[in-house]
Amino acid sequence: MTESGQLLIVGFEGKSAPPELLARIRAGRIGGVVLFARNLGTLDEIASLTRALGEAVPPGDPPLLVSIDQEGGRVQRIKAPFPHWPPMARVGARGDEALSEAVGRAVGAEVASVGFNVDYAPVLDVHTNPANPIIGDRAFGTDPDEAARHAIAFWRGLESAGVRGCGKHFPGHGDTATDSHLELPHVDASLERLRAVELPPFARAIAAGLPMIMTAHVRYPAVDDAPATMSKRWLTDILRGELGFGGVIVSDDLDMKAISANYDVGEAAVTSLVAGADCFLACRDPEIQDKAERALADAAAHSTAIAARLDESAARLRAFRASLARTAAPTPDLARDHDLAARILA
Repeated sequence: MTESGQLLIVGFEGKSAPPELLARIRAGRIGGVVLFARNLGTLDEIASLTRALGEAVPPGDPPLLVSIDQEGGRVQRIKAPFPHWPPMARVGARGDEALSEAVGRAVGAEVASVGFNVDYAPVLDVHTNPANPIIGDRAFGTDPDEAARHAIAFWRGLESAGVRGCGKHFPGHGDTATDSHLELPHVDASLERLRAVELPPFARAIAAGLPMIMTAHVRYPAVDDAPATMSKRWLTDILRGELGFGGVIVSDDLDMKAISANYDVGEAAVTSLVAGADCFLACRDPEIQDKAERALADAAAHSTAIAARLDESAARLRAFRASLARTAAPTPDLARDHDLAARILA
């Protein structure tokens, strides 16, 4: 049976790799890592950290998934000496897909140069609620076509720099009035409205070949009482079935209050796996990481169906990891990138 920890993408404290984390990577008990500002020093220190993490992978295993949220605007973990990219709403507002792709290529080259192979971008949400406290100008647009065209162009740029992208937050976080980091939001929209507004950017990104999609910790009562992260209706019936997505489904962070304050985290991870998720972000709390790992292992030990689902997801994640760049990263042109960022803001 697959080691359940392979489905975890974990965060940690500090600017060096904890010995216990390196031991888990060597034992094949981690699928990936995610780094935040708390982990990031100088560019040389970042590159040294990502190299140490990647070198801990057992011989013969695919590369470690080394990930970051580098969207631009409010969500940009690495800043100077990289340019502080404008919000993607400003990029999309220029109406130039070639520009959006150039920004994605620049961002991809920057993060690849310090050892990242996955960027949790682009945002595929459509910004339709002016009171939304968490998406807002992170979205590329306020209508589905605008959001889709520029997000997909940005993703093409990322991929051209050797960095795999991840569309988020399925099936759409753009119409919420609350922040899923703090509570469990809901969207009181009909399925017809969701199909017309929220889903088209995901459908178009899937058709373009997007390899990974992140779930939203959001309830859509017209479709399911469970949040999308834990909903078989959303993840299997709609995302896999209707939209034909064959890539990796990753949960948003299990540490977020939308999940951790409303559900037992271990049960949530198992429910999400059964619903169709492949892997789970657990970005900070080691206790949450341990609970999720143990719960997945226990559930698989007691159910052949869950064991089969775990094995299916582990195989999908390993195939994705095998697609991660093994070649030398491109060298970013920081003078050009700063000029491009300034021109967007002008």
